[in-house]
Amino acid sequence: MAQTANPLISLFRRTTLVTRIVIGLLLGIALAWLAPEAALKVELLGQLFVSALKAVAPILVLVLVMAALSAHQKGQPTHVRPVLIMYLVSTFCAAALAVAASYLFPTKLVLKLQAAQGNPPGSILEVLHDLLLSIFTNPIQAIAQANYMAILAWAIALGLALRHASPSTRSMLQDWSQAFTAVVQWVISLAPIGIFGLVSSTLASSGFDALKDYARLLIVMVSCMVVVALVVNPILVFLKTRRNPYPLLLVVLRESAVTAFFTRSSAANIPVNMRLSEKLGLDKDTYSITIPLGATINMAGAAITISVMALATVYTLDIPVDIPTALLLCVVSSFAAAGVSGVAGGSLLLIPMATSLFGVSPDIAMQVVAIGFVIGVVQDSFETALNSHTDVLFTAAASRAAKR
Repeated sequence: MAQTANPLISLFRRTTLVTRIVIGLLLGIALAWLAPEAALKVELLGQLFVSALKAVAPILVLVLVMAALSAHQKGQPTHVRPVLIMYLVSTFCAAALAVAASYLFPTKLVLKLQAAQGNPPGSILEVLHDLLLSIFTNPIQAIAQANYMAILAWAIALGLALRHASPSTRSMLQDWSQAFTAVVQWVISLAPIGIFGLVSSTLASSGFDALKDYARLLIVMVSCMVVVALVVNPILVFLKTRRNPYPLLLVVLRESAVTAFFTRSSAANIPVNMRLSEKLGLDKDTYSITIPLGATINMAGAAITISVMALATVYTLDIPVDIPTALLLCVVSSFAAAGVSGVAGGSLLLIPMATSLFGVSPDIAMQVVAIGFVIGVVQDSFETALNSHTDVLFTAAASRAAKR
């Protein structure tokens, strides 16, 4: 009996995680096509997978950053600053590209009275105000609410303080770091099952019929995201490393963007990016900070969504847009994107803030938000894939540039 089972187990072990994910994806599509009612019943598998990622991510970030900083020796180099610069440049370039694409391919919406939940911020100052206040939060509350800015702040403060702790204390932190990393690897190994549940239930419940009326809008947004992923970001990586960026990009797309596409949450993809960074041999002192920070502020996809949706609203209302205002929209979208929550649909509630630059009323803006939720089945998946895989891409670029 053992000999009969061995070939199957051996085949499973030889199969890469990406291959298993593709198999889960294809099975999910097949189930949604052949048995939609059955597909709805496996939604729990996807929900459990995403919930497991979200559950382990906050404490993982806290422990990893604390352990990395406490073990950091004075004079040992890190590469956080160049990564942050690449984050900011990429986000602004994405917003500028989105504005240019909206000029070239203006899109009008069919606005209807639809409800959209949530309270959008009134201005960019309110976004920055809320972002700053979120840092000063009780650490237990920050972990419970997955407030990554506060988690990072506490992790950095405690990590720096623990640099003066006894060797046994710092060794214990390293043990905890390895333990949580192992737990994350167990969760990630369940990705094929989780994606099977997510894909089958999403296609069975929504399909793509709801997207037909907004196909042009969706094409503009997705095209911008693809250009940023395949052209803009590789140029930034080349300028940093002076090496062909595409071999690295293909690895990161395959092992980070795929899971981010289906989980639709930058926060949930943090453990995946952490594991990939370790696999790529990147500096742990660097990626333990830049990966969770990138899940909060590196939001090129969000900048595209905000810019395109805002200009589509403006064109629908026949409001003229001059060049200075368009440039201001790029800046506002970039800063607003940094305040986007790393959860599914987090960028949509910032659309009213951008449309307020053109005097659009909140009632009309919230109708646009509702449209965003309709096309979010596709838009948010591409947005998250762009946002999340870039965290690893830029961290790897900075690390490799430092080794030249």
